[in-house]
Amino acid sequence: MAVEALHPEGRVIGPVSLRPFFSERIWGVKTLPKWYPQPQAGKPVGEAWLTAESCVVDKGEYAGVSLAEMTRRFPRQFAGGDSAQFPLLIKTLFPQEKLSVQVHPNDAQAAALGLGRGKTECWYVLSAEPGAELALGFREPFPEAEIRAAIAAGTLEQMLNYLPVKTGDMVFVDAGTVHSIGPGMVILETQEYSDITYRLYDFGRPRELHVDAGLAVTRTSSRAGLVTPVAMDGFERLVASEYFVVDRFEVSGQGRSLGLSEKMQMLFALSEEVSVTSEQGSTPLSPWHVLVLPAEGVEYSLRGAGQVIRIAQP
Repeated sequence: MAVEALHPEGRVIGPVSLRPFFSERIWGVKTLPKWYPQPQAGKPVGEAWLTAESCVVDKGEYAGVSLAEMTRRFPRQFAGGDSAQFPLLIKTLFPQEKLSVQVHPNDAQAAALGLGRGKTECWYVLSAEPGAELALGFREPFPEAEIRAAIAAGTLEQMLNYLPVKTGDMVFVDAGTVHSIGPGMVILETQEYSDITYRLYDFGRPRELHVDAGLAVTRTSSRAGLVTPVAMDGFERLVASEYFVVDRFEVSGQGRSLGLSEKMQMLFALSEEVSVTSEQGSTPLSPWHVLVLPAEGVEYSLRGAGQVIRIAQP
């Protein structure tokens, strides 16, 4: 193992388990999966932020330390370089109603506005009821004047392209794509660490819109859509972009190697009975939480039985 990969005191940092942050949303749910604490009465939860910089390590030597502080102290292991900002935000989403029709800028547009990163994202469908669908882009490349008129008239949703989804689908959403998530599904979202959102339309809800800013970054055509999984050596690659790769492991038995030991990785288990192991020992995966494996040259394997989603830097 390279010397620079080691903890400053000569020890490996090892797996880091994070405590989620729960975000109240008017379109959220009153009941969460059993692995999360339940929402307070009258405060529906729409999102669980699994790698927010405010999330804290929930056990071990660094218990109580925020992800922001871990990244500041160990930038190469957590951010993949000299940056002291964690690069990817992972969330679980629980829409009970249609989310607003929104759009995000790309990196160049965000930088020009002094807002840091843009927001390219992807959605892995953890569960979907029959008839669940997403709005993704426009049916055709409408002129901006027609889009503005539809927003003013309350008919924008008629211009959108709708995509039916089922459990296990992966959807890529590049920056500039107008989109909305419908009810009847649960989503695992991976995105650039950015929260720049321009709301174009909100289905009659009295929330602020950002029409000028949103249309300035909107693309009438994009690469967004369903992604076909690609079989790899021992896993499936669900999506690959310049910002992230997302893989699916079906774990059954002993010693399924993760590889990518020089990359920061994040593991999300869909159920119990899966552990990650290395020469340093074994760490159980808490379902629907994120376990961060810092980039420090350690070879990890998955053991047990269940499905694990791995998110990594490309």
